[in-house]
Parts: sequence; C-alpha cells; structure tokens
Amino acid sequence: MDLKNYASMDPVMLMSIINMKLRDEFASLEDLVRYYDIDRDTLCARLADAGFTYLEDAKQFR
Repeated sequence: MDLKNYASMDPVMLMSIINMKLRDEFASLEDLVRYYDIDRDTLCARLADAGFTYLEDAKQFR
C-alpha cells in the first residue's frame, strides 16, 4: 500500500497500515518514513490527533 496520501487517510486505517508495515517490513519508524519520504513529526501528529501514540519499545502506534 502506498502511503503518499497518508494526510487524508482515515486515521484508524493509517495506524493499522503503519503498524503492519513496522511489523512486517521495516526495522524502525525512521526506516519507514525515510522509505516513503514522509515527515515523521507530521505522521506522528496526524495519528496523535486521533489518539494514537508511538511506543518506541513496542515499535507500534497504540
């Protein structure tokens, strides 16, 4: 799934996709945002607005 439209995606769907990609494809959030050329702070803020926080130790948003 392409994440170029992450800013307009449903936040629950976005969180689910990001967590799946972190689990299956990327070693870290930094790797994921670098690969998709996404601003990490903007992504985290978008998900935080929906009530999700990135947990570094768990390597996922909850």
